[in-house]
Order: sequence, then C-alpha cells, then structure tokens
Amino acid sequence: MSKRPATSIVEHFAGVTDPRRREGAYPLINFLVIGVCAVICGVDDFVSMAEFASIKREFFARFLDLSAGIPSHDRFNAIFASIKPAEFERCLLSWITALHEVSAGQVVAIDGKTLRRSYDKANSKSAIHMVSAWATANHISLGQTVVHEKSNEITAIPELLKILELSGCLVTIDAMGCQVAIAQEIVDAGADYVLAVKGNQKSLHNSIARYFKDHEGDDFARVKMKRHSTEQRAHGREETRSYFTCRTPKQIADQQRWPKLKAIGMAVNDTLRDGKQTREVRYFILSKNLTARAFGEAVRSHWAIENRCHWQLDVTFQEDQCRIRKGHADANFSSLRRTALSLLKNNHSRRVGIKNKRLIAGWDEAYLTEVLFGK
Repeated sequence: MSKRPATSIVEHFAGVTDPRRREGAYPLINFLVIGVCAVICGVDDFVSMAEFASIKREFFARFLDLSAGIPSHDRFNAIFASIKPAEFERCLLSWITALHEVSAGQVVAIDGKTLRRSYDKANSKSAIHMVSAWATANHISLGQTVVHEKSNEITAIPELLKILELSGCLVTIDAMGCQVAIAQEIVDAGADYVLAVKGNQKSLHNSIARYFKDHEGDDFARVKMKRHSTEQRAHGREETRSYFTCRTPKQIADQQRWPKLKAIGMAVNDTLRDGKQTREVRYFILSKNLTARAFGEAVRSHWAIENRCHWQLDVTFQEDQCRIRKGHADANFSSLRRTALSLLKNNHSRRVGIKNKRLIAGWDEAYLTEVLFGK
C-alpha cells in the first residue's frame, strides 16, 4: 500500500480533537481508522472491533503505528464515547467527499431517524434521534446531527444545514422541516427547496389544498398548470403517480413570509391493490419553478434516504438493535455506519448487495483497501 492514501486519511482526521488529557499510548488515528474499517467489514460493537483489529494487525501495520499494540475494547469504547460528534462528522465528510465527488445540483434529502436501542433507563438517557442529509444521486451521507433531548428536528435541521455545502442543490424535507427559518437557511446557502406542507403550517396548507381542489374540477382549464404522470405495475399493485406544479397564485396564504417562494406543487398517488383503490395527496412549496417531471423526481428522490440509507442501516447494519450508549459513542458509531454505507455504495467492482460487500471486505484485504481508499 502506498504512503499517499495513508497520509491523506491522516490529514482528513486531523480535525478530531484527542479527548485524552495527556498523550495516550495509542495514536488517536488508530482508533478512527480501525473503527471505519471494522464497521465496513461487519463489526457492530467495540468487543468485535478490538478482535477485528487484532486479527487484522498485519494489515493495519502497513499504514498505522502499532508499536504500542492493539487497544482493548474498553479503550475503543472510551475514545468513541469522548470524541466530539460534530468534529468527527466533519472529518468523515471531508474524507469521503475527497474520495467520491458529490455531483453538483443534485437532490439532497434531509430526514430524521431514532436509534431505538440507544436509550439507557438506568441513567435516564433517552434514545437519540439523528437528523441526516443524503445525496440521492451519489448515495453519500453528507452529515448528521443529534437532536437534543429537550429539542426537536426544527432546531436540529438548521445546525445540520450549516455544515453542508449545498450551493446549487435542491433540498427536500418533510413537513416537520417546513419552517420559514429553515427555508431561509437553504436559500442563504445558495440552494433551492422543495418542502412538504401539512397541518403544522395550517393556513398555507389549507390555501394550497383549496387552490388545487378548485381547479381539479375542470382539469385546470382556467390556469396554467404543468403536469406529469407515471404508471407502475408490480407485486400485484397498480400505481399511478401524478405531479402538478404552477407559479404561486396570489391567493395562497402567508406566501410573503417564505423566502424565494416561486411555485406550489401537488403529488397524487392512486394505488389499486386487491381490488381496493386508495389515494394519497401531498402538497409542497418550491423556491424554484420546476417542471412537473423535475418536481416528481425530487419528491421520489426524497424517499431515497428512507429506502437506501435508513432501511440499509436497520436491516444490514442492525442499527436499531445496537445497544451502544456510553457518552457520544452512539452518535459516533452512527457516523461510522453512514460512512461505511456510503463507501460501500460507491464501490462498484463487486455487483452484490451491501451485506455481501461487508463480508467480502472482511475476507479480502485487497477489496477492503479498494473500498477504503477509493482505488
């Protein structure tokens, strides 16, 4: 292994503050690199991490200083419980975006997820809730932040937006994030938004709903409306998705409060399954006058954070079953999982699922190196 990739990874992790009061026997970089590699290869706790490092000692000795040996699982736990999640997250993002360029102008989906087993009843610690950003085209986790116990996603999302490079991107957020301050943060970052509107913005939601219902009756004959539809038949289900957008009408309530508001949108899902017809209607505000097709792609892309990120974390990485909870260890281990998922998704040399990629990385050090350094 060349020195250049090893040097690069050390540089990217230089921003993580060593939490130890005095210089430790084991370099901090050892914990961070071993942690990333271990999670890539299927490790889900600190005992397994220490065992993995011992078995792979020769591999890690190629680019890490192991003169003091391999840390114990308690030492791994203590370090990851103490390092600052925000610093660690920034360094991981710096590293992964250096390996895999994030496409300009793509959809960035922001959504929340609870780590259900991270609660600690004995210490009165609630399960942590994370808000994360997912680059839907590149399958890269762009960052995450913890929602504090006495707060919610409304206050956490602006914190996350501040650490992201969003210029030229289209940011999608569900109804919880439909807030004027959040829309302003997105616009200030040089990005555009597609925000779902529900009852938490009652006046806005009701006026948009009334507008579309008023004009659906004559098939939008009185207004200029863009529309796009798709049909899908699979698994005994027939689904028609219809998307409508138009410039913001004058009668929409509270529109002057929303920065750069340009258009409103409606997404309709008509589903026929087992002879039963169901309909779901959702409303949106947009800071960009998108075509109906582009609007539909943005709405569908938002669910990538659920299907390609959160689902994978629960099923493949068993995140919801993880009982790591000491200090910041739960948040930092969550960052390790998202980084591992991003690295594995962006490796295309093996055409197998994420579960099997993790197994192969554990078996084949050449493949692990390929995933780790983007070679």
